[in-house]
Amino acid sequence: MRLLAVHAHPDDESSKGAATTARYAAEGVEVLVVTCTGGERGDILNPSFGPGPDGVEAMRELRRGEMAAAARALGVRQQWLGFVDSGLPQGDPLPPLPEGCFGLVPLEEAAAPLVELVREFRPHVITTYDPSGGYPHPDHVMCHRVAFEAFHAAGDPDRYRREGGSAPWSPLKLYYNHDFSMNRIRTLHEAMQGAGLESPFGDWVESRSAREIPEREVTTRVDAAAFYPQRDAALVAHATQIDPDGFFFAIPRDLEVDVWPYEEYELAESRVPTTLPEDDLFAGVRGGAGGAA
Repeated sequence: MRLLAVHAHPDDESSKGAATTARYAAEGVEVLVVTCTGGERGDILNPSFGPGPDGVEAMRELRRGEMAAAARALGVRQQWLGFVDSGLPQGDPLPPLPEGCFGLVPLEEAAAPLVELVREFRPHVITTYDPSGGYPHPDHVMCHRVAFEAFHAAGDPDRYRREGGSAPWSPLKLYYNHDFSMNRIRTLHEAMQGAGLESPFGDWVESRSAREIPEREVTTRVDAAAFYPQRDAALVAHATQIDPDGFFFAIPRDLEVDVWPYEEYELAESRVPTTLPEDDLFAGVRGGAGGAA
């Protein structure tokens, strides 16, 4: 079995589906994380890190080192797609995206290297973000578009032809990550309150904007609590982004395991029969044929 997890920036693989990938890797599944950009325009989000490097090149190298450490913690392989971080535009009106960034690359140009990677790696399952990107970062939205395109195009011999390229391959299932669903946030928030602890999610859960977020369908829950330590080690590896005393570590792990011992997904498309709900991303795939065109 082979699993391809497509993410926008280094650190996304550690905050979205990380325990799942660690579990499958430990079980012998070939897991490859694809990172679309180098995270060059990311801010330093860990106040204990200190000042960051000067310039996008230095930040790229720093985050490459963090990504390598995170991949080791999860026990997965990782590969860069090679595009440049778009940054998160802020202001009203929003400023234009930087020239040459991932968010401005034409879709077929952005998808071409991922299509070739799919044909080379031959994953049975691909995971990525829903069409909203999970939140409106241009790279997350583009990540969805690129992964969606690759899922549909990689098996078509008439598309993305490249001399000397790999043979077409059709992945069998496409999933969207649901790690930041409001259901999960509310469940953890209420568990913290029930335990007499201060929840880090209070303002978020009670905000009008949170109440208006539509809940996407959850089709698949993967039991991954045994691999939360690997997930946490991968998060900490991204020292520029993750405060070990901050948001991601505010929930006691024993409480989290009791009330939310899984990671959730939405089955977007399947080329094999499966029965919902699922507890395995490879449901309907195991024991079946490959996805060759």
